[in-house]
This record gives sequence, structure tokens and C-alpha cells, in this order.
Amino acid sequence: MPDLFDLIVIGGGPAGYTAALEAASLSRSVLLIERDQLGGTCLNRGCIPTKALLRSAGLYRELREEGASLGVTAGENAPTVPYDFSAMHAHATEVRNTLRSGIEGLLRRGKVEVVTGSGLVQDAHTVQVGDRIVTGQHILLAMGSQPACPPIPGLENPGVVTSDEMLTGEGVDCRHLILIGGGVIGVEFAQIYRDLGKEVTILEAMPRLLPTLDREFGQSLQMNLKKRGCEIFTGAMVQGIEAVADGGGLCCTFADKKGTQQVTGDCVLVCTGRRPCTKGAFAPAVEEALHLQRGFVPVNERYETAVPSILAVGDLILGGIQLAHAAEAQAKNAVRLLFGTGPAKNCTIIPSCVFTQPEIACAGLTADEAKEQGIDVIVRKNLTSANGKALIEGAGRGFIKLVYHKEDEVLVGAHLLCPHAGEMIGTLTACINAGLTRTQMETTVFPHPTVSETMIP
Repeated sequence: MPDLFDLIVIGGGPAGYTAALEAASLSRSVLLIERDQLGGTCLNRGCIPTKALLRSAGLYRELREEGASLGVTAGENAPTVPYDFSAMHAHATEVRNTLRSGIEGLLRRGKVEVVTGSGLVQDAHTVQVGDRIVTGQHILLAMGSQPACPPIPGLENPGVVTSDEMLTGEGVDCRHLILIGGGVIGVEFAQIYRDLGKEVTILEAMPRLLPTLDREFGQSLQMNLKKRGCEIFTGAMVQGIEAVADGGGLCCTFADKKGTQQVTGDCVLVCTGRRPCTKGAFAPAVEEALHLQRGFVPVNERYETAVPSILAVGDLILGGIQLAHAAEAQAKNAVRLLFGTGPAKNCTIIPSCVFTQPEIACAGLTADEAKEQGIDVIVRKNLTSANGKALIEGAGRGFIKLVYHKEDEVLVGAHLLCPHAGEMIGTLTACINAGLTRTQMETTVFPHPTVSETMIP
């Protein structure tokens, strides 16, 4: 007789464990299936280790480049103080383990049964994991995503890696890092390795870095990274990667407006997007019924797939946003809708952050997006160059840009390039969701000295 559950969750990342805990809090019986480690990509090979490395590398850069001017040195050898790459990754691992233990404890206290293995969905209510067959009133898919590599000749060469390899174990140390892709993942790794004094080259196929965000972000970030010594090529289509003879590294051939060019380094990081982890997760009849598109799962407004008892949230949703906090919000909403307690989160406006120096954060519409939708807007932009806290922290070029509906001056978008942007965007997202106007925001008193003062309309 198969085991019976109210909800079977496949995937133990932010979406999966959040859904499991939410259902358990509603007194439902829950089985959580995870093939690797709890926490998913975000905790184990993404957000958390990347931010831990960014902190270590940033501290090293500040000591090396700015310490003396601030009156802080580490003895006579401060300008050449070494770093310990293994210790940096050990710190990231310690943070990961601490957070994973916390998740395990929450699931235990919630009486969620956790099984290690790959779940195979056999039909609308049945999942096989190893030799065990389990049945659920509902099945929630939360398998997440993995790095996607374009069909570039030479990807099989040693030294060509994805973010998974960069964040596993002791990572990948190198002298010259070439990044194929100038999106969020690419620019954050560029920040880390350049802060450590490495040579960094970015090859981005689109006309600017961070092509999906406000155009001024990419332009400003490119200026900042170039100023710090990064080599950046935009409109660059990589044609192949070859190993150089006698251990000379890896040569990337690419074409841009100047013609065919080459750059040589000892590590190539491919960060050109992510694809859903749905391959091999379904019996043929189920896969056909779900109408997958390039592995992504179509869902309706209740996160139901074409098979009503099977739901999907997170990175594998067709047309969705691949962010951990978006996945968590979707998971809460899906479970509450499923068991009749109503939605928990407003997923209309999802904030996004990039942890470069300075940080980037945004929510809502850009001026260009508003124009495309036929919405007349006014834009108020304040520079951080005169902000006391930003100057104290040594921030370079930065701004806060607020986008208001022209007719009623309701806030519809916020775009920040400044210190602590990631901390401030949550407040601005709440302002957008609440429909606050420019006048209402002007009545707010911001504390001094903080970068948030630059938010005054």
C-alpha cells in the first residue's frame, strides 16, 4: 500500500521547503523529496556563498586599496597583505552549514518527512523515489534550475566552468577569469575576482551589461568595472574556446563590431542563464500532459499545471522570475490557495538586487517599460555624490531613480545604484504596492546620515 500524504513536494530549495513548512503549519501531512542538499541552489551554489565571497573579497580590496587613506593598516606589509582563497570558501561553507541546519530543524519541528532521492512523477497523484511509491492528494514541483550553457565549441575543455564549480568546495582560483555573460551572475563574479586583484574579462552578447534591467545600470556599472581594471566587450558573440598549447590557458574567440577577436585566460566561467531541472522528472504520459516548453512548466494564476493536482512554483515556471524570494512567495501563495486560506504575498512587484559595488536594486517599471505600455511617467533622479553616508563609504557613481505615473504621481518604479540599495528596495517595493504618491513620500522624514535620504522625491 503506497504512503499517503496531503502534499508531496519535489525539491528542497527556497520554494520547496517554504511550501512544505506552510502546508505543515496548516496541519497537513507533507513529504519533501530532495535529491541533493536542502536549501537548493540559493543556499548551496548561489545567493548565499556568492555573498559570503563578495564580503571577503570586498574586505580585502578595502584594506588593500582604501585602508591607508582611512587610517587603517595591517602593519608594514598592508599594501601587499595576502588573502587565503581556501579560508574564504571555508567561511562560505560555514555559513551554508549553519543555515542548512536551521532549515532541517524547522522541517523536523514541523513534522515534515524528508526523503533524499530523485522524485519521478508517475501520474497525477503518484511519485516514485528510489524503491518507494508515495501518493499525494497534491504534488508541488519545486525542482529549481541549473546553469544553461550555449552550444559553444570547446565547452568541454578543462578550466571551462559554471557557477556550480565556482561555488563548490574550494572554488576555482585563477589569474585571469573570462566571463561569458554579463548578467547578474557574471558581474557579481567579476566583482569578486577583480576585488582579489585578478584580471577579469567580460564577454556580453547584448549591447550592455545587465541587459534586462534599467539601461543606466549597465552603463554605470560598466564604467565602474572598467575604472577598476576589468576588460569588457559588449555585443560580443563567442565563437569557440580552445586550449592553448603547453599549458597556456584557454583562448576565447569572439566577434564584435570590431571584427573577430581573441582573449586568453586560465579560467572561463559560462554564466549565460539557467534552465529548469525537469529533465527525467516525469513519466512520459505526465510530461506530455504538462505541455512543457523547453523544460519550463506552464501554470495558471493558482500555480496549477495542465494536470490540476500538480502545481509548480519557482525557477521552473514558464515566464517566471528566477529569484529565491519570488519562489518563496509563490510557494506560500500556492499552498494557501490550495488549502483555502487565501494568498499570502503580492507577487505583482518583485524586487531584484545585484550585489556589486555599489549595489544595484530595482522594483516595478522602468521609464522605457512604461513607455512601451503606453503609460506616461515622470522620473525623479537624485545622485548620491552629495550624500554624506555614501561619501563616507567611498561610493563612486550612484543614484536613486523614482518613476511616477504622470497623472496622479503614484510611484510605479524604483531603481537604485548606491550603497545599501538591497536593503532599501524592500521599503520602496512596499510603497509601490501601497500606491503611495510623490506627495505622500515627500512627507516622510528620513534619518541622517543615511543613503536613504537620497530617496526624498
